[in-house]
Amino acid sequence: MDLSESPELVAFRDGLRKWLRDNVIEQGADEPRGLFLKRWHQVLFAGGWVGLSWPTEYGGRGLSNVYDVALNEEIGALGAPDAPRIGYMGRAFLQWGTQEQRDRYLPRLLSGEDYWCQGFSEPNAGSDLANLSTRAERTGTGYRITGQKVWTSYAEYCDFCILLARTGESGGRHKGVSAFVVPMRSPGIEVRPIVATTGESEFCEMFFDGVEVPEENRLGAEGDGWPIAMMTVAYERGAADVGYLSKFGAALGELRTLLGDRLRTDAAVRRRVADLEVRFRILTTHVRRRLAERDLADTLPGPEMSVDKILMTEVDQALHRAAIDLLGASAVLPAESDAAGEWMRRYLYSRAASIYGGSEQIQLNLLAQRVLGLPR
Repeated sequence: MDLSESPELVAFRDGLRKWLRDNVIEQGADEPRGLFLKRWHQVLFAGGWVGLSWPTEYGGRGLSNVYDVALNEEIGALGAPDAPRIGYMGRAFLQWGTQEQRDRYLPRLLSGEDYWCQGFSEPNAGSDLANLSTRAERTGTGYRITGQKVWTSYAEYCDFCILLARTGESGGRHKGVSAFVVPMRSPGIEVRPIVATTGESEFCEMFFDGVEVPEENRLGAEGDGWPIAMMTVAYERGAADVGYLSKFGAALGELRTLLGDRLRTDAAVRRRVADLEVRFRILTTHVRRRLAERDLADTLPGPEMSVDKILMTEVDQALHRAAIDLLGASAVLPAESDAAGEWMRRYLYSRAASIYGGSEQIQLNLLAQRVLGLPR
């Protein structure tokens, strides 16, 4: 496989690096992370770096997905804030939305004027998403939504939510699910931030108590919710869309710097870091190969994206476990006391990698059934 880059992609990277050096912003001392990321989204959009692979008719640049990877890699290498994670939202509208919905929502989603969240997981429907119990009951003009969602990123700062709700029972658990666009300022919505072990409040609970949604806010036909969810989750699992490649590459370089001369004098340390390098290169090679195959075939992500999720989890947890082991006491100090102390926060966050976005066991089952053709 040829992983060399075209002259156009090399020029793209050069221009992006120069722009980032002059335009990266910093989070204010009292600025909530969610609002800061929204502000950063708008800065990136103004620079022309959002929607690289979106169709030009909806404000994108119509480029290959490889440019999305390059964007994430360059942002991570500089230690800049994450690129906006709107790929799966946009593609849901492009594939299932009406023309009116595309015209109404896509421009403001792309520009960052509207901030979106994903209302999928529930207390009893995480990896087993088909167990969801939030209901959308028909009214004279639309639907009335009642239920609870959990683990929704930055919901308290969002303007809209793509929400899954049950609209029927016939045909099995996967058939009676529909997707809706829900304005987050609608009467009947309560959002409660969840404080994680890291001390951060990225995730939220959402409660819906008879929230009225007009019929034109349904995404796709009634009962289309499951394929919409599987497509969006596939993009969420893809390392290119969520920028894991850049994060891991930057973190690995940081770890090498912190270890210093120990890489030269301690064979055990060298072996541990070499193992991380191999894992990271396998993940990077796999992601780039899958993107190239998808571009050539002009297809949407499929169950093979579960491999991305499994490899991502392995790299994430191995990298941060190694940092805790090799850096010793400095890794567990608060970040404000020592630069290396940031590793403890990252380590705690990495423990959830084998669960969020679909547990590792779920990913293995998907690969067994849909790729290898094995029975349930």
